[in-house]
Amino acid sequence: MELAILVITLLVLLALGVPVAYSLLGAAMATFIALDIPLVVVFQRMAAGVSVFTLMAIPFFIFAGDLMYRSGIAQRLVQVAEGAFGRTRGGLGLVNVGASTLFGAVSGSAIASASAMGSTLMPLMKEKGYDGDYAVNVTVTAAIVGLLIPPSHNMIIYSAASGIGVSIGDLFLAGIVPGVLTAILLMFVAWRVAVLRGYAKGTFPGWRTFLQALFLAIPGLMAAIIIMGGILSGIFTATESSAIAVIYTIIIGALVYRTLGWSKFAEAAMQSVKITAMVLLIIGAATAFGYALAILEAPTKLASLITSTTDNPILVLLIVNVILLVLGTFMDMSPLIVITTPILLPVVMQVGVDPVHFGIVMMLNLGIGLVTPPVGSVLFVGAAVGKVPVEQAVKTIWPFYSALLLALMIITFVPQLSLALPNMFK
Repeated sequence: MELAILVITLLVLLALGVPVAYSLLGAAMATFIALDIPLVVVFQRMAAGVSVFTLMAIPFFIFAGDLMYRSGIAQRLVQVAEGAFGRTRGGLGLVNVGASTLFGAVSGSAIASASAMGSTLMPLMKEKGYDGDYAVNVTVTAAIVGLLIPPSHNMIIYSAASGIGVSIGDLFLAGIVPGVLTAILLMFVAWRVAVLRGYAKGTFPGWRTFLQALFLAIPGLMAAIIIMGGILSGIFTATESSAIAVIYTIIIGALVYRTLGWSKFAEAAMQSVKITAMVLLIIGAATAFGYALAILEAPTKLASLITSTTDNPILVLLIVNVILLVLGTFMDMSPLIVITTPILLPVVMQVGVDPVHFGIVMMLNLGIGLVTPPVGSVLFVGAAVGKVPVEQAVKTIWPFYSALLLALMIITFVPQLSLALPNMFK
């Protein structure tokens, strides 16, 4: 009965358009009232959910990503990608994917990537004769790569939600190969669609221009190398690396590129505060919701249901993938990580799945949800930046969905793609 109250209340609130955080909180409160548990416990669980040391990295990585965008690092990465891929048919589509992959390596945010690449490349793509829906579809699906390429604050949330101390450093390493694979598949689809639509070829700017662009972009790209190198060498922790990323970005933006002034710094700080507050509110509400699920023994019941159906790892992973894909279309990524990780991680570990590997599967799976209506926050951002109706973009996005789903299947059932690099550094 109480479980029905929890689920139905959540669905009703979401259907009424109540923000996700408040929907989760309202459902948890309704359930606690039904269970005769004091409502103060809800807020105690919220406080406990955000009082996690590893979560301190989130505001710093968000701040660093915004600073990188405002200091012009995104534009320099676009120039590198254009030199590398711009001469092929539909070259700007490939440039978009390549630049998003590079930007993901320094920001780790899908929304930041969609905003940065969208505002930089979409006007140029339209000017060169590309359709608006194509520009939006390439931009938003390529932004998902940023969730896999380190650093990714969603991996930090997963580590905190796992309850078993999954190494953030291992997660960062594990995302590199799957991220590159996903980018390659998206590039192929972008090229194929461009060929079918008859888009023009680009021109190679010349080796001198390309090497100059690469040289200018190196300081920005070094952020990812410094972060990963510092973590792997033990110089600083994953949480400390986020603060290092901010300091490094300020130095590069203000002193090397000289594009980061006080006004842009203040804008980045304010925007980061807003996003951090939103993310932490969602995490806190999701923690209270997850606690209600735990009291009602929902994780145990679901685990028993899945394992009673089959103990085949392939089938279990297929079931879990379907669950995550469906949930991802209705709820944002952060609360789903907090809610589903304690439920599904024990299930997959029971059949021998590595928690690091499952973390990467979850990142890509829920990332697909970010470009899938009705929630689809990255899709909405991309459509808004590209000034294209969401309905128009969705009609032609299916080839790009197929690339993401193919990447998901390969990454799910070839665990060595995720585990090879972490195992190499152990």
